[in-house]
Amino acid sequence: MLNELKNFLFRGNILELAIAVIVAGAFGSIISSFTQDILMPPLGLIIGGVDFGDLKFVLKAAEGDVPEVAINYGKWINAIINFLILSIILYYVMQVYKKINPPAPPAPAGPTQEELLTQIRDLLKK
Repeated sequence: MLNELKNFLFRGNILELAIAVIVAGAFGSIISSFTQDILMPPLGLIIGGVDFGDLKFVLKAAEGDVPEVAINYGKWINAIINFLILSIILYYVMQVYKKINPPAPPAPAGPTQEELLTQIRDLLKK
């Protein structure tokens, strides 16, 4: 049983997938930092000194020890921009990958069912 688990875990595809998930997580944090720390401050300045991360709709103000209840739509805008940037970058990465590794040509088509039946008929006649 341990041998089967070892074979499963160390197959090439599983290992490659694990590495891809780890790299994607790190890449996602790089894109988040790029959006929040580099892209959004100048964009907020152009719009009029608005920090998107601070935009919110307060449903109930803070009272004593009770924190405020708010809809943080600015953070949602940041998340959407992160997603769009990440999607665009991954799209171009895939385009480069496709140019480097073109898809394999399709396998030649085998005989049709009618051709096989014709061959069987001809063999039975002999």
